[in-house]
Amino acid sequence: MMPLSIFGFRALWSPWFLLIILIGIALYIFLATKMRHRFEGTESLTRKQFLLFLLSMVLLYAVKGSPVDLMGHILFTMHMVQMALLLLLVAPLLIIGIPNWMWKKVFDIKILARIIGVLTKPVISLIIFIGMFSIYHIPIILDSVKLSAPLHTIFTITLFLAAMLFWWPVINTLEGQPKLHGLKKIGYIILSAIFITPACSLIIFVDVPVYETYQSGEAWLKAMALCVPAGTLAGLSGLGISGPELFTNMETLTDQQLGGILMKVIQEIVYVFVIGSVFIKWYKEEQDNAEEITKKALVDLEQQRLALQEHQL
Repeated sequence: MMPLSIFGFRALWSPWFLLIILIGIALYIFLATKMRHRFEGTESLTRKQFLLFLLSMVLLYAVKGSPVDLMGHILFTMHMVQMALLLLLVAPLLIIGIPNWMWKKVFDIKILARIIGVLTKPVISLIIFIGMFSIYHIPIILDSVKLSAPLHTIFTITLFLAAMLFWWPVINTLEGQPKLHGLKKIGYIILSAIFITPACSLIIFVDVPVYETYQSGEAWLKAMALCVPAGTLAGLSGLGISGPELFTNMETLTDQQLGGILMKVIQEIVYVFVIGSVFIKWYKEEQDNAEEITKKALVDLEQQRLALQEHQL
């Protein structure tokens, strides 16, 4: 097998993307600390928020800037791992890592508040996320996206925003925003797991490779232009590189099926963790408020009894 190092440092480590990530982290720290006092209703940045934001940025770079991104163009398995980490970990970590006062400044822009308010309603956000994920992995769509840099950028950003919309009702704590509580959160997550299954199943159980950009040498080379500089690709043409088979011993069909399996497994692990956390929190709240709930129930019963007596009279 040929080593990935033949694609060069720029393709392996995406230094420009790393610079953007570092600038984003610096801007976040600057706004959350030095500039915070220039805004009304701000709160101190917590250790948890900072660490989760930093983790989301590290994962984002690992997914889209490290050799993982290059491998995602060679192995469909790595592409699906990218999708799982980007949509199921980076998106929710980013939401939690950004302080509520920053989110509030976003929602102070009325047109954005109206649009996001509609798109984050649980049913709508679920449809958008599952729909975007399913459409993206239709063979003709994915192949077209991987052969066009503008389309690839648009689809990646749109899919990530769809993931943000999906997670918003589950984990946001901003007052006045659509959010789910207790068992409704669990139901929402379970529905998502059910609806995403058909897309993964089609990938897992199909008996032929369906993505040209992971099997056809010509299509694959064109797709590699998304992460490898044109000059580097031109310089490699004389090495006889004809397709991804030169960098892996895995059969194309096996790679495709493994990718679908890993996506589903990672999704299930994340969802089980989220459901467990939601259930534990809901149970504790129910226990803590048990006395208050009982009193309220007794008051309601008494009011119903009095109302019935008045009606009989």
